[in-house]
Amino acid sequence: MKGRRSTSGLPRAGGDAAPSSNPLGAPAGRRSRVRSWPAAGPGRARAAAKERAELAELREGVRMRGIFLVIVGAIVTVSAVVVLLGTVGLLGETRSRPLTAAEQNRYQQEEIARRWQAWPAEEVFPDELKYLGLDRAQQYARRVGIAPQTECAGAMDPSVAGILADHGCVTVLRATYVDQTETFVITVGVAVLKDEESRLSATDQLSQDDRVGVLPVSFPGTVTERFGTDQRQRNGWVGAGPYIVFSTAGYADGRTRAAVSPEELLHSELWPAAKSIGNQIAYFLADPPKAPPCTQGNVC
Repeated sequence: MKGRRSTSGLPRAGGDAAPSSNPLGAPAGRRSRVRSWPAAGPGRARAAAKERAELAELREGVRMRGIFLVIVGAIVTVSAVVVLLGTVGLLGETRSRPLTAAEQNRYQQEEIARRWQAWPAEEVFPDELKYLGLDRAQQYARRVGIAPQTECAGAMDPSVAGILADHGCVTVLRATYVDQTETFVITVGVAVLKDEESRLSATDQLSQDDRVGVLPVSFPGTVTERFGTDQRQRNGWVGAGPYIVFSTAGYADGRTRAAVSPEELLHSELWPAAKSIGNQIAYFLADPPKAPPCTQGNVC
């Protein structure tokens, strides 16, 4: 009929043209939804290069951190091993054990060598000392005074001082005694050497000349005040440990050596008393102490 469209979708002959369509079948008048990408430019290239550089830097940092951790771990491990070995060694050294004979001997020598400093002066030179008088009667010598510590050259006759100096004399300690009757005056001098070997070398060179030795010490206002170099009747010495103990004796009344006959000089009571006092002081100084049985006392 007139006015009706053909149902075939084809244009009718002689009629109006059918509506146009796009190649994708979309209705005419609609835009395509395909996204267009911006073209790559210089800014985009720089951003990509920067991103790659940051990524490379990050990877290098991770690698260096790994190396650092390995080094630190190695250092910690080595330190731990060293500390462990040191602790084991320390425990081995500090563990109490019996002293050897050589260690006991060294302990005794060191103890003897420091007595002149460690002991009070009154212990080096006791207040009273025993000696045998006439008819071997036991008597006591009394200490009158202790002199200040003196350099070796200032406490000895020059010939003796030179020998002591050659063998490392450290100092001289002196004290003066009187016998029980206050007839005899005796000065005792302790020469301190570096060690026992030095003392042995020194005594090998000391003569037996009884006119030289330690210089006497007198104390004004006491019975000893007239005792001087000319009043010395005899001199002698004895070695003990690192010490040489000198003795010199005279009369309290001021008699000189020249005023006494040789018979009295050799056979009087004076010199046996002086020798006994010097020997006792040497014995006290060099008496070996009891060494502990273990490195940490009496318990091993």
